[in-house]
Amino acid sequence: MNIGLKKSIITGGKEISVETGKLAKQADGSVVVRMGDTMLLATVVAAKDAKDGVDFLPLTVDYKEKYAAAGRFPGGFFRREARPSESEILVMRLVDRALRPLFPDDYHAEVQLMIQLISYDGIHSPDALCGLAASSAIAVSDIPFNGPMSEVRVGRINGEFVINPTMAEMKESDIDIMIAGTMKDINMLEGEMKEISEGELVEVFKLAHAAIQEQCQFQLDLAAEISTANPKREYSHEKHNDEVKAKVFELALEKCKDVARMGLANKAKRTELFDTIKEEVKASFSEEELADVSGFISTYFSEVKKKAVRWVMLHDSKRLDGRNFDEIRPIWSEIDYLPGAHGSAIFTRGETQSLTSLTLGGKMDEQLIDGATFRGTEKFMLHYNFPPFSTGEAKPIRGTSRREIGHGNLALRALKPVLPADNPYTIRIVSDILESNGSSSMATVCAGTLALMDGGIKITAPVSGIAMGLVADDGKFAILSDILGDEDHLGDMDFKVTGTEKGITACQMDIKVDGLPYEVLTQALMQAKAGRLHILEKIKETIAAPKEDYKPHTPRVEQVIVPNEMIGAIIGPGGKIIQGLQKETNTTITIEELANGEGQVQILSNNGDDMAEAIRRVKAIAFPAQVEEGEEYEGKIKAIKDFGCFVEIIPGTDGLIHISEFSWERVQNMNDVCKEGDLLKFKVVGKDPKTKKWKLSRRILLPKPERIESESSAE
Repeated sequence: MNIGLKKSIITGGKEISVETGKLAKQADGSVVVRMGDTMLLATVVAAKDAKDGVDFLPLTVDYKEKYAAAGRFPGGFFRREARPSESEILVMRLVDRALRPLFPDDYHAEVQLMIQLISYDGIHSPDALCGLAASSAIAVSDIPFNGPMSEVRVGRINGEFVINPTMAEMKESDIDIMIAGTMKDINMLEGEMKEISEGELVEVFKLAHAAIQEQCQFQLDLAAEISTANPKREYSHEKHNDEVKAKVFELALEKCKDVARMGLANKAKRTELFDTIKEEVKASFSEEELADVSGFISTYFSEVKKKAVRWVMLHDSKRLDGRNFDEIRPIWSEIDYLPGAHGSAIFTRGETQSLTSLTLGGKMDEQLIDGATFRGTEKFMLHYNFPPFSTGEAKPIRGTSRREIGHGNLALRALKPVLPADNPYTIRIVSDILESNGSSSMATVCAGTLALMDGGIKITAPVSGIAMGLVADDGKFAILSDILGDEDHLGDMDFKVTGTEKGITACQMDIKVDGLPYEVLTQALMQAKAGRLHILEKIKETIAAPKEDYKPHTPRVEQVIVPNEMIGAIIGPGGKIIQGLQKETNTTITIEELANGEGQVQILSNNGDDMAEAIRRVKAIAFPAQVEEGEEYEGKIKAIKDFGCFVEIIPGTDGLIHISEFSWERVQNMNDVCKEGDLLKFKVVGKDPKTKKWKLSRRILLPKPERIESESSAE
């Protein structure tokens, strides 16, 4: 019995299959996408009609990695999948940003798209398949959609670009870029790279788009064989009043153009003037009319405002705040603002401001990641916070938003390529946005660079970031550098580019229209480069290079590489030795086994003498000296017994000073003459043949009392 339909395509030399009609048949659309033994189940359901008062697309994209997919149990007390991890949220954002612009503008029914990782082979990364899975689920449904679209990952191994590289190949890659698009254009990208040029990035666009076009055609062919996928459902989600629309345009269009021409840098003042025009429009209607058409007025006034601002840009070449298209807002910055932090900076560009702090720690401070597809630690964290007061609003705060996670991840990817390869620290950067009027994630990149250099982290080069915008209508277009919040809202593109003087380190692009031709993307990249270099010069005016040393209160970290077979000796039975070392030297010591089989001992301390002593003692254990009979030593008392005391000769090796060898005088009770931790000088006099313990003498190094000498002579 044949169930469902299954078709395959080759992308990047790897077979991808899409199966539909077998699982989750009550959803409007359902597919299983498979590459190797990695499998995704994608389902989509749309409400039959829009809810009253909804004038936007209520699209929800969810992605969940099932632990069973990798043959693992979830962590935590309940042993079940809980709230989404940050990596899952980032995948949701990638899919959402690529899909959302492709739904019809007037389609407002609630759409829920769910993607589940149901099998994982550890070879093929599932996130590279999520875009294809999501679009395919919609393609085989009757939901209106101006797609299909697809996403691919591009890596570069030994100078060669690779589509959808394996997990092993990605470890050798110097770029990691996810690109989405339709048959016609690219419409979303996000990635990190090791200072590549604008020309190389355009090459990536073209290579990825060729693969995307093949996958889009594949989806069209698949949907053509599904009877329920065609025709798409009919809908009518918007009501209009042409008379009200005409009146609003007549009363407000030219006035809105006049406000747009003023070139006001103050966002609050612009908002006030636009609101005044809106109130004047409302005043032209009677109270009875307003009761019926108030909602229409708000909708049409938003259209008027958008049309007016865009018209002034395209025909008068004037931006909302009066700048030229390639002009950057005024910048000021400051470092060392927070005395208690290990590094800090303020970066302000126009009405956007980030206060960023740097915290440095050791191995114990690394972030533990326990996901279905990855289990390990991360030593570089960047957290982005966007409180409501930054935009002059009062809103409830309900945890970290998806937007905050996405913006923080972009800034992290921008700075990660310039961290020193031998960095011993766990690094946490926190960007608190105190003011926002566009490009706050790029302000975070700039402030993060400043904070790292203020903290003495030897980054290979400073990084700056800029957000580019686009306005395009009737064959005309304008590319805008360093966009405002309003320009982002009213424009067609938000293209963020970060990099050093040498090249790009990260980028993110969202397009609200169907897509953009390569020529426009190339021009945007070159204009972004000029802006990025301008901002870099402003950063260098504040601090040109990392400080020579860390701040006095920054913990120092030293690392000692030891033989693998000595790791156990340093840890000791039940951790006794390493715990003792930490307690006695006031340090934090961790050990990690390296891939080459050696051990890496990391020592964290706020005191130079403590650090030196800890290093000395670790090296003494890892590279033990030989105890020589007849030699003199100095060591601490480790334990006291009735018959004597055990003393450390060298780290890891103890010996016994018998009660009779402690002093020339008779000792009745060892506790009366010494205590644990006392430092003694002694001589190794032999080894007990039974216990194999070294026999020590303190007495032999002490001058013999006269009375004892006299008694010896008399005898």
